[in-house]
Amino acid sequence: MKAHTKETQTAMTPQKSLITLKEGNLRFQKSLKADRNLLEQVNDTKKGQFPFATILSCIDSRVSSELIFDQGIGDIFSVRIAGNFVNEDILGSMEFACKLAGTKLIVVLGHTSCGAVKGACDDAKLGNLTGMLKKIKPAVEAVTEPKEASVRNSSNENFVNEVAKKNVELTIDNIIKQSEVLADMHNNKEIQIIGGMYNIQDGSVTFYE
Repeated sequence: MKAHTKETQTAMTPQKSLITLKEGNLRFQKSLKADRNLLEQVNDTKKGQFPFATILSCIDSRVSSELIFDQGIGDIFSVRIAGNFVNEDILGSMEFACKLAGTKLIVVLGHTSCGAVKGACDDAKLGNLTGMLKKIKPAVEAVTEPKEASVRNSSNENFVNEVAKKNVELTIDNIIKQSEVLADMHNNKEIQIIGGMYNIQDGSVTFYE
């Protein structure tokens, strides 16, 4: 499999980009890999890159977008931060990826049993981590069930995963609200912005379309 060129990137629509990621994740779940020579792709991309998707995911070591979607060199932009939220720098990076570099799809990818989400649920405090976890607190507050404080913490896996899903939804809302560039591209159907959840138990990704 060759690296993407300007021509193949142009031919990718938001929907085709999503299908490509879904197919890649199925290959990953089946321990299959597309036939590609990564060093050949390094050579193919030495004068330029033409990715088709931008994926915002957590830094969790189990959630590498290139691996779980079986993608190669030059295929995707991978933005990683604990808790997969956005700030000004990440939004600027995504604007570059879509408006200037030509990606057609943004995926905000959360994952089950997320450590950052657990920290926000427990109101953890540790150096700069304290301020970072505040970015995820709105998702904790937005999940109203269960109401009992004793089970609204990291020991309740279902609660943690519901907060992770809500965090994905709120992050998408923030992308639209805080980036006029990406909002306009989304409204004009130049790009699609969707959420997804990676299951660390079986390697599957569920998309929220």
